[in-house]
Amino acid sequence: MPKRKVAVTLDAQLLVRVDEMVAQRRFQNRSQAIGAALAEKLQRLARTQLARECALLDPEEERALAEEGLAGSMDNWPKY
Repeated sequence: MPKRKVAVTLDAQLLVRVDEMVAQRRFQNRSQAIGAALAEKLQRLARTQLARECALLDPEEERALAEEGLAGSMDNWPKY
């Protein structure tokens, strides 16, 4: 994926922590560390949003819809 350069302003203590991780060779450089942190945060936000949306679902209504969709095809299922 192509990369672009951006300028960010960070708290001094946060930058010290990033530099420590780079010094420990957990990341190759500041850009990689900040990019990884941002990607992880975006993934967490997406999972949180999905969880919030799922919490809005009514389990009984979802079950009824699922059973309605399966009603016609149940005869074709193998018996166990």
